[in-house]
Amino acid sequence: MNADELRSLQAPLKAQYREHPKTALVTLRAEGRIGENLTCKIETGKARVEAGLHPATGGDGESACSADMLLEALVGCAGVTLNAVATALNISLRDATIRAEGDLDFRGTLGVSKDLPVGFKEIRLNFDLDTDASEEQLATLLRLTERYCVVYQTLIHPANISVLHRVISR
Repeated sequence: MNADELRSLQAPLKAQYREHPKTALVTLRAEGRIGENLTCKIETGKARVEAGLHPATGGDGESACSADMLLEALVGCAGVTLNAVATALNISLRDATIRAEGDLDFRGTLGVSKDLPVGFKEIRLNFDLDTDASEEQLATLLRLTERYCVVYQTLIHPANISVLHRVISR
């Protein structure tokens, strides 16, 4: 896809969202159901993923770890956004590798130390770019990738999360 094709693909959507802002608000959903051996089966719409405990918390390593999936979502979103922004800016990327690394102290997760947080202490997002783009173009590419990557923006500006429950049988 080139910049003109991308613009032509997105132009009607942008026009619609300008004229009818409410149509831009889309609710995305994820659903899972608990499974055997402390797992949760998540319907992704593309394939079923079975999440389980990380080996550092007693898991067997056979199931996907939700923390890994968070990093994978960041990499996927950043990669798609990088590619779209490069296309829109006519920056040729011969290749790009996107990596995310996050540091977790599982003593917090397991309740070994109440003083330690549960969750990532730090996440690093790395881009290895094979391109002839200038430093100025690269700065713009990365700035706009950060700006428009949904997962990145959600992680640095956390969404309000409400937790609801219902009992469906007794």
